Amino acid sequence: MEWLSDPEIWISLITLTVLEIVLGIDNIIFISIMASKLPKDQQKKARQVGLALAMITRILLLLSLTWIMTLTKPLFSVGELIGLTDQEWIEKLSISGRDLILIIGGLFLIYKSTSEIHDKLEGEDHTVENKVVATFSGVIIQILLLDVVFSLDSVITAVGMADHIGVMIAAVVIAVGVMMLSAGGISDFVNQHPTVKMLALSFLLLIGVSLLAEGFEQHIPKGYIYFSMAFSVLVEMLNIKMKKKAKPIELHRN
Repeated sequence: MEWLSDPEIWISLITLTVLEIVLGIDNIIFISIMASKLPKDQQKKARQVGLALAMITRILLLLSLTWIMTLTKPLFSVGELIGLTDQEWIEKLSISGRDLILIIGGLFLIYKSTSEIHDKLEGEDHTVENKVVATFSGVIIQILLLDVVFSLDSVITAVGMADHIGVMIAAVVIAVGVMMLSAGGISDFVNQHPTVKMLALSFLLLIGVSLLAEGFEQHIPKGYIYFSMAFSVLVEMLNIKMKKKAKPIELHRN
């Protein structure tokens, strides 16, 4: 129980928990949008199951740190496949297990966000038709697949921020608990405001592109992505507030 009196452990726990929550925002957005395709009575259960799976995935990955480290070893090189002889380029174009997961996850996220945006632009009838097709198990499987991709960033951050596996797992559990409490509110807000939902889908598209770039060793600083997302949300909140103020004026004129 000596760790209870160690301030460094508490600082790393608090810092890591905050980072896990920030890194989990994109996961909440994806889960909320996927859950919204289900009937109203199943949406809360889908969000809870999705976040529980996210927590389990992160903990399992943390307990498999040795295996995760092997994912960074090159499996093959695109340079060799296309016949390049320059060793520098062969190394630059090498693909590891982690890269493959990020590339596949990025492509999947780009596909899902693009198809969802297409559905929204097609109109209400097309959206209703797609909602009927969606099943609880199908939505959960898609959430689980993306949980693995989103968990990689989370686990790599945890490994870099803390030295004790217990601290890492505690931070993940606390972060997911906070996300479970806030997921309902975020989901309702996104579903009630069509422009916010479109913005959230655009975020997923942006994250998909960044995952794809990361898979090809083109690192985009996360700070830029999160700043652009935060700025876009701020502008959208101002738009929503302006619309609310404009409605009473219109009603008064009528």
